[in-house]
Amino acid sequence: MITLEFMNLGKGNNWFIGIIVALIGISSLISCISTPDPKEVIEQKVDSLLSIMTLDEKIGQMSQVRHFKDIIDEDIATKLIGSVIHTQGPLPGNNAKEWQQKFIELQKIALSTRLGIPLLFGVDAVHGQNTYNGATIFPHNIGLGASQNEELVEKIAAITAIEMEATGFNWTFSPCMAIPYNEKWGRVYEAFSESSDLTSKLSIASIRGYQGDVYNDVKVLATAKHYLGDGSTDYGIEGGNTSLSMAEIDSILLPPYRKAVLEGTGAIMVGFNSLLGNTMHANKVMITDTLKNSMGFDGIVVTDWQGYSRFGGNKIIDAGVDMVMAVEGDLDYFQNGLKDAVIDGSIQQDRIDDAVRRILRQKFRLGLFENPFPDTTLYKTIGCEEHRNIARKAVRESLVLLKNNRNVLPLNKETKKIVVVGEHANNSGYQSGGWTVAWQGVWDNYQGATTILEGIQKHSVGLVVYDENGIGDHLDADAAIIVVGETPYAEFKGDIGDGTGYHKLTLNKKHQQYISSYSQKGIEVIVILISGRPLVVTDQINQADAFVTAWLPGSEGDGIAEVLFGNYNFSGKLPHSWPKTIDDISGKYGPNFWDEDYSPLYKFGFGLTYPDKYSNNTVSIAYK
Repeated sequence: MITLEFMNLGKGNNWFIGIIVALIGISSLISCISTPDPKEVIEQKVDSLLSIMTLDEKIGQMSQVRHFKDIIDEDIATKLIGSVIHTQGPLPGNNAKEWQQKFIELQKIALSTRLGIPLLFGVDAVHGQNTYNGATIFPHNIGLGASQNEELVEKIAAITAIEMEATGFNWTFSPCMAIPYNEKWGRVYEAFSESSDLTSKLSIASIRGYQGDVYNDVKVLATAKHYLGDGSTDYGIEGGNTSLSMAEIDSILLPPYRKAVLEGTGAIMVGFNSLLGNTMHANKVMITDTLKNSMGFDGIVVTDWQGYSRFGGNKIIDAGVDMVMAVEGDLDYFQNGLKDAVIDGSIQQDRIDDAVRRILRQKFRLGLFENPFPDTTLYKTIGCEEHRNIARKAVRESLVLLKNNRNVLPLNKETKKIVVVGEHANNSGYQSGGWTVAWQGVWDNYQGATTILEGIQKHSVGLVVYDENGIGDHLDADAAIIVVGETPYAEFKGDIGDGTGYHKLTLNKKHQQYISSYSQKGIEVIVILISGRPLVVTDQINQADAFVTAWLPGSEGDGIAEVLFGNYNFSGKLPHSWPKTIDDISGKYGPNFWDEDYSPLYKFGFGLTYPDKYSNNTVSIAYK
């Protein structure tokens, strides 16, 4: 089997190369008979292939490009590309079958080259296969952090892997293992929690779900990101400087990565940020000395977007970066610049070989040399009922009940009249946040999703009316469910900065008015907050009879109604401490649950439940 596999590398090309590789394969086979260790077998295959590669072929393997934008199809072969990513931009096709077919076509081009090394296809599938309109979209990680459910997180990652393969991908840039220090950061929702321990547990569950057993059952490659300190920058600025002490870095930021390495994560992405004044992309101490040598990471270190030209060119390769997102015109600049550096000796050949060895190792682990193409039957699973049932369970378990005066919740399904208020109630784009269909999310409904309003209408026996603009003229209603919150954003576009930008850490005046107008009418007011981070809503909590934080629940909005009407109990616990005032989060770092002097409105781990008769697997775990 091994001999045939290596002979295929020379098939249709140079017969001499084929013979050489076949002989090497025979040697590997003999060794495997006496030592059938999967890890050793892969290492032998990697070494054999690496030994016959040219410098151009090696640099090609280190190149990751965006199709449709950076290259044409033929460049896969002529520039010997190692990986293709899909992000914002033209779609690979009109449906999942066409997406798969496009990536199969690109894979065939890669297989037609001299050595026939298959491609990795990467995608930011951070809460489901969220680049595909119609996929199952799960709650963002902050909601999964509220669930504290490792088994559920692993299942979600496994489903995401299936829907990824169904659309042609084999590498996800997930999970984000940031420890957010300030709610001003525009990516708080991509992280699980401010707790390092909880982040570690859920990140490992996610990696396990994506990858399975890295030597026997790899599904897709996972990527732990963004190494290191991405969520802990001063004032929560995306790509800013993290100025924590080395003791804090070692005890809080590094533990999730240590565990991810032990779990066998296939890749680690370096962050846009600097650490103690040194850009992470070119931080040799943290990448080579700490991550690779000390922690023993044997996977791919990949840049973030356009990392080569943004952070010092060949300095990042010397620091230990293995694969470059050579996008936005960077491809020739990277390939030519690196080749020149190797020729003139400023970058050592050993550094190139280490990078390519790591890339090939992951391709062998994925089984791409034996099975380079995705399962063409899987596209039928996208958004299927089984997957949506798990997503709905995740929504239920992510909800955190902050207030429930006079036990107004659960609502009686036979309540005569319920008014549902606010544009967020009937907009699946709003309820899903950024990284949903498009990079910055969408501001309207998308395929297959169920809105919060639709869920309420489904479960209520009485009359449900919709007051989209909060006019407040349904004074005969028995209860008002008011849905308010943030609009979608991603990355730096969600940063608060100095508070003068579009996004705020408070509700806008219109949403504040929704709540105040109904709370003054003697109607029971239940507020549902849709947000990617804790907001300062102390006044609104005081005005409401019940207050629920739903984070960014994704495509299954009816999971919220299932809990509001008592089909299930609340079980979610705050993954972040909750601020009282803007002053709490106006400094360099926001309040974190390990700060002994901080007195939050609600502590990390807070979450109310219904009386015992509604009990269903309520959990409360004290993480530190």
